[in-house]
Amino acid sequence: MSKPFPLTLRVLAHLLSYPAASLRDHMAEMTAALQRERALGADRLEELSALMQHLRGARAMDVEAHYVETFDRGRGTALHLFEHVHGDSRDRGPAMIDLLKTYEQAGLYLAPGELPDHLAVVLEYASTQPPAQARAFLRELTHILQAIFSALLRRESPYASVLAAVLELAGEKAQAVKIPDEPTLDESWEEPAAFGGCSTQGQASPGQPQPIQLVRAAARQASNQPGASA
Repeated sequence: MSKPFPLTLRVLAHLLSYPAASLRDHMAEMTAALQRERALGADRLEELSALMQHLRGARAMDVEAHYVETFDRGRGTALHLFEHVHGDSRDRGPAMIDLLKTYEQAGLYLAPGELPDHLAVVLEYASTQPPAQARAFLRELTHILQAIFSALLRRESPYASVLAAVLELAGEKAQAVKIPDEPTLDESWEEPAAFGGCSTQGQASPGQPQPIQLVRAAARQASNQPGASA
């Protein structure tokens, strides 16, 4: 039987949230929760503890600016998972709706303004599931998590340890993978050519790999459809 790790998932979810003062005030309790559950190895726990000490001790302005610079400027480190598989395509809307339904079936309702594909929200959902199902659910996201981890590693960001921890909870080893160079901010906001589709990002052409679809394990078994396509 797998050891449960809901507290660890919730701490990681909080670490990937905007580091407002209300969050930074609870870093000591979050560190204690990780130590108590011991779902991660000693080295990873030490890295996460160092990150939380930094978030608690650094100037609020610096911490918040670093978070925005890391996660809100560029696609490579975006925490909205569908950004990596759908981009700006019209497929993103239906995928969001499906994911919201999955959460609601588990009794998880989002606050106004929260998007269901944000990794912090995904981890909160996973924390409500039995360990085997949580691990399987996270494993479906491995290729996205590895890409974000690699982009953070390239930036030498301490947040890479958070992604590495998520991968380890999924039963995977965090490792750098080849990722494309990120476009400049101007390039990422460039409008597509007329009749060129919604975006050059996230479009699936015939014969190309299709984006993942996040569904509950029970629902997937009932419909006999895979939860992800490579």
